[in-house]
Amino acid sequence: MKTTSDLIKEVETISVDANGVRFEVDTQGKGDRLVLCLHGFPEHSIAWRFQMPYLANLGYRVWAPNMRGYGNTDAPKGLKNYQLEVLMKDVEELIEASDATEVTLLSHDWGALIAWHLAMRKPALIDRLVICNVPHPFLFWRAISRSFEQLRRSWYIFFFQLPWLPELVFSRISSGRLIRGGAAKRKNYSDEVVELLNKNTSRSRNRTAMLNYYRAMLCGGGNYRQWKLGYPKIKVPTLMLWGEKDVALSMTSSMGTEDHVDNFTIRYFKGISHHVQQDAPDEVNAMLAAFLQNNPIPEYFELMS
Repeated sequence: MKTTSDLIKEVETISVDANGVRFEVDTQGKGDRLVLCLHGFPEHSIAWRFQMPYLANLGYRVWAPNMRGYGNTDAPKGLKNYQLEVLMKDVEELIEASDATEVTLLSHDWGALIAWHLAMRKPALIDRLVICNVPHPFLFWRAISRSFEQLRRSWYIFFFQLPWLPELVFSRISSGRLIRGGAAKRKNYSDEVVELLNKNTSRSRNRTAMLNYYRAMLCGGGNYRQWKLGYPKIKVPTLMLWGEKDVALSMTSSMGTEDHVDNFTIRYFKGISHHVQQDAPDEVNAMLAAFLQNNPIPEYFELMS
């Protein structure tokens, strides 16, 4: 399977061993300050193609791993290998392997869910947190339990708990075309990117691994165990970026996050989809730069004017 570096010459793709898994990691830039980019479902490290060169030019070393089960990263069998605790350990050991002195987690979708939990359980590991289009775990499950609208949008989570049928459905879906079809700016998704995303879900081992994230969260008890541990307030400075046209997550599920994070900023992107960093890369990058440099973070409409 092709790598991001096959498509983008400035990116180097390396292998990093962490938590018993060999990770395929896209890297760009040098230095002790690391931005670790965690992609979502059903994606690939190519999701950070607009952020990697920008952040590298700001003087950061950028790592964008394919999460376990994605791309050419190992895809171990069994639900136990996709528990939240295991996924958090993956990120922890990737950080350790980087030898970075300063770490920012830049995360989207499933990567953001892992990042939320890591910021609660292992705050000393990270210096800054960026969340793209995923609510705080407490607020997400509260929204599902109280809002029929969010429950309706989250139907797929429950569908994915079934054996074999989700794999069958996924084998007949072009994930790249699906993502591009729902984008606010389809021109940002080249045919090469779409093909890479398609290849990512075309292999049976990848499909089952991706779905096991969801199965381990519910049927595997991962969410219940985290709920029992409680949701300590996050102390790490946190920036949330939210595309308002997210079809899976209602904007109301993002409201109230300030009650769970001490140092919190949120910026909404009108007309932008769930894949905010790919739909509005220039505006996202400008906000990231401001956040990393401790400058005031502009609103989306200010950057559009």
